[in-house]
Amino acid sequence: MNKPAQLDLLRAEILSQEICPELAATATNLVMGDGNVDADIVFIGEAPGKNEDQQGVPFVGAAGKFLNEMLAAADMKRKDVYITNIVKYRPPNNRDPLPEEKKAFWPYLVRQLQIIQPKVIVTLGRHSMEYFLPGMYISQIHGQPKRIQFGDEKLVIVPLYHPAAALYNGGLRQTLIDDFIRMPAIVQKI
Repeated sequence: MNKPAQLDLLRAEILSQEICPELAATATNLVMGDGNVDADIVFIGEAPGKNEDQQGVPFVGAAGKFLNEMLAAADMKRKDVYITNIVKYRPPNNRDPLPEEKKAFWPYLVRQLQIIQPKVIVTLGRHSMEYFLPGMYISQIHGQPKRIQFGDEKLVIVPLYHPAAALYNGGLRQTLIDDFIRMPAIVQKI
């Protein structure tokens, strides 16, 4: 079975298993992911926001526009990468996803990654970073590739600040752009 069909089955399973029914009841769409299913890089955020929930596509609001700018600065295109979130439904009022919501969606994210098989996983923000690099602080390790054991595989994780953080804190903007520009070189080394 090809990757798009496997991802469609995974989506259907989340719906049929009624993962996080409280979130599902307040959301418009289940937001699985977007991009190239054969991508070398997968970007993982925390959860969909209002625009993402309405369109059913991750990172299409203001943070998504900035993400697109950073991809362009690194000579990458959105169609060449895959973008998703840990939590697949929008939390009410754009609140942070709760630990139990992240835990409920974690096995589905793992399966999503097993289907796509990226060379590098870029975590966008602390919510996705903490699952791959527990006990770490994004302010200390942002932009630094970390090789981890992930089940039977070794993965390269690159933690970055969430694009929304740079929108709220202009001082992080250049830091995030600089970290992004190094992504192609990190993939080349692997």
